[in-house]
Amino acid sequence: MRVALVTHEASLEHDTGYGHPERAARVPAVVEGVRAAGQPVVELSAAEASAEMLALVHSDAYVEAIRRFCASGGGSLDPDTVAHEKSWGAALRSAGAGITVIDALRVGAADLGFVAMRPPGHHALVNRAMGFCLFNNVAIAARYLTRHGHRVAIFDWDVHHGNGTQDIFYDDPSVLYVSMHEFPAYPGSGWYTETGTGAGKGFTLNVPWPTGTTGPSYRYMTDTVLIPVLHRFAPDWLLVSAGYDAHRADPLAGIGLVAEDYGAMAGRLSSVVPDGRTVVILEGGYDLDALRTSAATTVEGFALGPVDTTPLPETGAAQIVAGGVQDIAARYWGV
Repeated sequence: MRVALVTHEASLEHDTGYGHPERAARVPAVVEGVRAAGQPVVELSAAEASAEMLALVHSDAYVEAIRRFCASGGGSLDPDTVAHEKSWGAALRSAGAGITVIDALRVGAADLGFVAMRPPGHHALVNRAMGFCLFNNVAIAARYLTRHGHRVAIFDWDVHHGNGTQDIFYDDPSVLYVSMHEFPAYPGSGWYTETGTGAGKGFTLNVPWPTGTTGPSYRYMTDTVLIPVLHRFAPDWLLVSAGYDAHRADPLAGIGLVAEDYGAMAGRLSSVVPDGRTVVILEGGYDLDALRTSAATTVEGFALGPVDTTPLPETGAAQIVAGGVQDIAARYWGV
């Protein structure tokens, strides 16, 4: 499997300050992991998102406010989210990277896209930065595809709920948003009763795992509910919001995945769309070794496909959550 690896040195120049978990070293760790997977790699340079691309998701006033904030020297946008002069260029290329790789995949340059850029994006709202995120990179890529007539599934396995992505597509039936995340945890959203509104009702599917949940529950839910729903939706493209902070070594969360769990999920997701129609986009993940090994198993999973059997879910609170999600999926998708 040929992997189009998209990155740019600008992502290293986004300075979040001493001790901040969302640091430049994350990108080289992910790049090393993708290369270690042993698949042929096609190197691509992330292009800057144009004003038109940003406007697919964000208000003009918000984009201009971020530009001016960075140009003035920047600082803290909220207690977690910072930006400085060079953050503007990094954010533009992080927002444009998904479109860079989509265009490459559309002409057959590779079989899988992997975006290793920062700042991440899935918490960013239409007119607000939050959770380390300035622009919503995966949402921009999804809107780029839907404007070309495609149906898009977004599978978000970051440990934190992608509230920005959910909000942007909450009434949009052309995008299916699926998230597995820790709950309760930042940002406080993502209960399984949040399913969309209007024409988008049922096109948001949340799996809010309790702290301490481990791989068997993730694999069980992916096999028995999420993959069948994805096949019912029948997307043209699959975008993965690939945060690796659900790894048990991550310092910011309390879920107990290991690298092989990401490979198992990727293997299952490999059946959703044909080769050349999946893009993995880096979100969170703050332990460098976990980033490296998990990125490698993600690529291996998409290359090899599903290789193990469906485990049983954990008992207790995780089993209760699984039952609630199954009821929601049965109501809207008949699975």
